[in-house]
Amino acid sequence: MSSPTGERAVVVTGASTGIGAAIVIALARAGIVAYAGVRNDADAERLRALHASVRPLRLDVTDADSIAAAARDVRAQGLALIGLVNNAGVAFAGPLEYLPLENLRRQFEVNCFGAIAATQAFLPLLHERPSRIVFIGSVSGRVPMPYIAPYSASKFALRAIADALRVELRPARIDVCLIEPGSVATPIFSKGREMLSPLPDAAPAYYRTAIAALIRGTQAEERGGMPVERVANIVVRTLTERKPKAHRIVGLPARIGAALALLPPALHDRFMRAMMRLP
Repeated sequence: MSSPTGERAVVVTGASTGIGAAIVIALARAGIVAYAGVRNDADAERLRALHASVRPLRLDVTDADSIAAAARDVRAQGLALIGLVNNAGVAFAGPLEYLPLENLRRQFEVNCFGAIAATQAFLPLLHERPSRIVFIGSVSGRVPMPYIAPYSASKFALRAIADALRVELRPARIDVCLIEPGSVATPIFSKGREMLSPLPDAAPAYYRTAIAALIRGTQAEERGGMPVERVANIVVRTLTERKPKAHRIVGLPARIGAALALLPPALHDRFMRAMMRLP
């Protein structure tokens, strides 16, 4: 089935800020209608004003009814859906010994289950033509990061899902790609610090030392992270090039992290403690 207007479109989840917002702008500038997944009217109006080809789409990846309604809205508009970018994500932090399990469940609900739910909802439209599904992963999905283990675990899971789905959808001419950036200058760092689980009074002192080091490290990464536009441009390339790469590791820190994942455990742990300045 082809679009009556010939316009191509891509759905982007978690598009209100950061990487997601940059992706929809880059898509619009490339002449592709960008359905920007947002959860409130204020974000919708702000994104709508950025470009005529940005179309806000009410979409909460943790709400089945919201996902189904978004898929119906996109189908009703009749454009040729050529891609889905699973970008929505959150980051919880804290030592696993004291991490509330509801935080861990929420981490997977957004980063992992939400991506699967959105993919399932939009696949009937994606099956209508050769198309792409892009998952925004992280180098943390290759090398586990202490004190942000929930985030790392969700990105490890997302990588497994992307790799399996890529093989499953090969006969359907739907490419599945994983983008794995290092540190990116986005609000996820400050939001993550806000969601840092508080330590009980009885927690060992070394946890407090480690958390202080983690906060300093994320502040440095927030200041020195790569611009969101770099990741956005790679996503647009992945959606439009003839033969996209299955995995794209973005940035030197990400490449270093990927190499760190190959070290023996003793060396890995020593390097990790030194890099994060942990006790």
